[in-house]
Amino acid sequence: MIHPVIKDAIQKNSEELTELRRKLHSEPELPFEEEKTTALICEYLENLGIPFRRTEPTGVIATIEGGKPGKTVALRGDMDALPVEELNKDLPYVSKEEGKMHACGHDAHTAMLMIAAKALLEIKDELPGKVRLIFQPAEEIAEGAKAMVKQGAMDGVDNVFGIHIWSQMPTHKVSCTPGPSFASADLFKVTFKGKGGHGAMPHNCIDAAIVASSFVMNVQTVVSRTIDAKSPAVLTVGKIVAGTRFNVIAENAVIEGTVRCFDTETRDHVEQQLQHYAEHVAAVYGATAKVEYTRGTQAVINDEYSAKLVQKVASEAFGDVIYNEKPTMGGEDFSEYMDHAPGSFALVGSGNSEKDTEWAHHHGKFNIDEDALATGAELYAQYAWAYLNE
Repeated sequence: MIHPVIKDAIQKNSEELTELRRKLHSEPELPFEEEKTTALICEYLENLGIPFRRTEPTGVIATIEGGKPGKTVALRGDMDALPVEELNKDLPYVSKEEGKMHACGHDAHTAMLMIAAKALLEIKDELPGKVRLIFQPAEEIAEGAKAMVKQGAMDGVDNVFGIHIWSQMPTHKVSCTPGPSFASADLFKVTFKGKGGHGAMPHNCIDAAIVASSFVMNVQTVVSRTIDAKSPAVLTVGKIVAGTRFNVIAENAVIEGTVRCFDTETRDHVEQQLQHYAEHVAAVYGATAKVEYTRGTQAVINDEYSAKLVQKVASEAFGDVIYNEKPTMGGEDFSEYMDHAPGSFALVGSGNSEKDTEWAHHHGKFNIDEDALATGAELYAQYAWAYLNE
């Protein structure tokens, strides 16, 4: 199942892998602004002789045609950065862009997929089928996968595989369990309208700040009292804006938050309950409520066959590396690809206390243990080889 040429190619190109990741890290670009990153990937693929096409506004889709007929497997690597100020100022490859950094590891994903492509090229004639390479923009705003699918990324694909570097797992460990992996991620906005007036005369007003406060305190019971405890869900209020001045009763209040869960039934229920709670809390105070609920990414549910194949490949390639990471309530738009073909999404550990790489994703001090890069790159390539030969 493990191709020795792939393993040798990854090791042979390990220095280039690190250099690519560091270059990408030092030049972070926000969602749908990844112009330099897209250009770098296009140039790299062109030099390798791999046919590709640039997607709009950014991103790349490429295909390695095997020497034998067969299925098509897709490998996805995302490439956008975050609007986060990097705090690792002593790094030789620190972000050159103020207020922007690769705080989630997408620089690693892109570099790993580039080197995986180079390794697969060495066994191109042996490949029974095709390998689709998806270099995806805008994962952080949950729009990139949709854009890539619309532009043909999954056309003719039989199986799809993705990787996420994970700082909460020890370096080299691999987790890919069948079933839920990442939660769905929805957004909600609730606008309460009361009646403003002078702060000294609240009896003449309907205080939207009080209505909003009551809603925030009560809405948590949607999860704690209306959902089966065996169905995980998170409802978080992250932003409240109310009022205009210290001595003016607030006429309007706006609340924004997010909902995370793993199944459609729970998702539907929370959406309905948000509407119910908002309307009734507003009615108690004589105010009105408007609820806007936006469905974001769907839950990432790993296909059993694909996940077990990842485990088998990882064990044969790296030994005792399988790690059982629990599902996260974080969101991932990789789910868009799984609407079109079965697949799985693996986590590759990059946490190392000695190298200070255990910081949470999206933190200004986030960094990765670069020893994990070769693990990820080889897992990409070996999985493609194994799947096409199944």
